[in-house]
Amino acid sequence: MAPIPRLRAYDGPPILSYGFRPFFLLAGLQAGLTMLVWLPFVTGHLDVPTAFAPVDWHIHEMLFGYQAAAIAGFLLTAIPNWTGRLPVQGKPLLWLVLAWLAGRLAVSGSAWIGWRLAMGIDSLFLLMLAGAAAREIWAGRNWRNLEVVALLLLLLAADIAFHLEAGLRGGAEGARRFAIAVVLMLVGLIAGRIVPSFTRNWLAQRDAGRMPKPFGGFDKLVLAGSAGALLLWIVQPEGVPTGVALALAAALHLARLARWAGERCWRNPLLAILHLGYLFLPLGFALGAAASFGRLAPAAGLHAWTAGCFGVMTLAVMTRASLGHTGRPLVASPATTACYGLVLIGSVARVCSALGHGPSMLLNLAGLCWSLAFLVFALAYWPVLTRLRAGRKAPSAAPA
Repeated sequence: MAPIPRLRAYDGPPILSYGFRPFFLLAGLQAGLTMLVWLPFVTGHLDVPTAFAPVDWHIHEMLFGYQAAAIAGFLLTAIPNWTGRLPVQGKPLLWLVLAWLAGRLAVSGSAWIGWRLAMGIDSLFLLMLAGAAAREIWAGRNWRNLEVVALLLLLLAADIAFHLEAGLRGGAEGARRFAIAVVLMLVGLIAGRIVPSFTRNWLAQRDAGRMPKPFGGFDKLVLAGSAGALLLWIVQPEGVPTGVALALAAALHLARLARWAGERCWRNPLLAILHLGYLFLPLGFALGAAASFGRLAPAAGLHAWTAGCFGVMTLAVMTRASLGHTGRPLVASPATTACYGLVLIGSVARVCSALGHGPSMLLNLAGLCWSLAFLVFALAYWPVLTRLRAGRKAPSAAPA
């Protein structure tokens, strides 16, 4: 990623000096610990005082807990680079962190406080994040990235819909699809910019050869096709029109991935994992198409997206950004490589379990490996995220 802007004069805790620090750490802890709670919760060996049904609690906390924290960490780091403005840090960043934490407590204790109050508390974080992003993008006159704000507002709408549907109907099946679709569009938009860019930068330092295609008209076509297919899937997940649209989106994303020259960077784990993570996106569309035609269970495609695409891409971005933005070499340590291996095993195992291949054994293996991947990340990157930049005695400062 581009060099980070200079910081305001700041002498507080390093973890509040930049948005990626607290939110990447929280994302890793939330993903790992929530999965460890989910496995005994769904089998009835543990009780969580939530108003949500077990499956809704699991999905909600994966999307609006862990995934929202990872998105926040990325955007609060990327937006200053897009706009040239100073980053959110110190007390304003702390308020965002506290809002996220309050949401997690409210959702998991919603049986005590009621689902309506939990909805109000939980929705504050995404509202505050969208407001902060809109303010910075608008002030920096970076109009082309207002689409990110629109997607954040859609994610907020999905969160509110999730609470409403679960509270009024007892389950949030429609809101689940809505939320997953919004995150997919965010991943598709952001990956289309960073994956070919990072790949090109690395290949350009080595030898001549095929280079990845930058974001352009074809990428816009892919995103438009994805949006149309996902809209059909939200409204009517089963049926021939939805299956055809999802299959077409799968083909478009495979073609897009092929344009990024991923086969040339397999020796670099920090790059290879981005391409492997993105591969789960067209796989999810393809499995979703098969489910729409009545050939497979819907869970296979859903977990190709959520466990595979979201999980792998999140770890890929968090590890790379944490190293780059703290002045460390972009080299995958053994712990980082272990994270990648664990999340890939967990993701593949979860998809296979949904396909009916040893479902119970693979489900437990998937949960354990996926959880360990994020807990290893949190442990290995704790000093990276909570200490000063490498080679620096104090944060750089500039007038506000």
